[in-house]
Amino acid sequence: MLTFRARIYKTGINTCVDMPEAITKKMPPTKGRIHVKGTVNGFAFTKTLVPVKGKPFRLFVNAATLKGADTTPGEVARFTVQQVLKKVEKKYAMPPRLRKELSKHSVLKNFGALTPARQKDILKYLSFVTNEATVLKHAEKIISKLKAGEKNVRIP
Repeated sequence: MLTFRARIYKTGINTCVDMPEAITKKMPPTKGRIHVKGTVNGFAFTKTLVPVKGKPFRLFVNAATLKGADTTPGEVARFTVQQVLKKVEKKYAMPPRLRKELSKHSVLKNFGALTPARQKDILKYLSFVTNEATVLKHAEKIISKLKAGEKNVRIP
């Protein structure tokens, strides 16, 4: 945990603090933002540090956090922060039997046209299926729905 003190101020309707550069340099951003957890005067929070062009990263402090930390804009508060690295989303492999059946029925491209979330749901479900006959049964359902032009393909 990294500790610092900062004056809370308002920018527009938002309440925030500027993060010390010495702290943010120790935290590599993900897609420009830095996910953190920490405390304000001992009150716990989970937030995202936001970059501001030509200025330090900014930590927004909402009303609930201000109340929990027993502080207000204009006051100097004690902060602790620690970077939280977001989990990498798990990828699910397509079972070889499903790929073979989709290709055989010329709907592999249709499967690829489903939303990534729908593909993930199907592949996640099938990742727990161990019986080849069950995979084939589900493949038949998927194929019939894809041939019918359905975009909201679900199994079981």
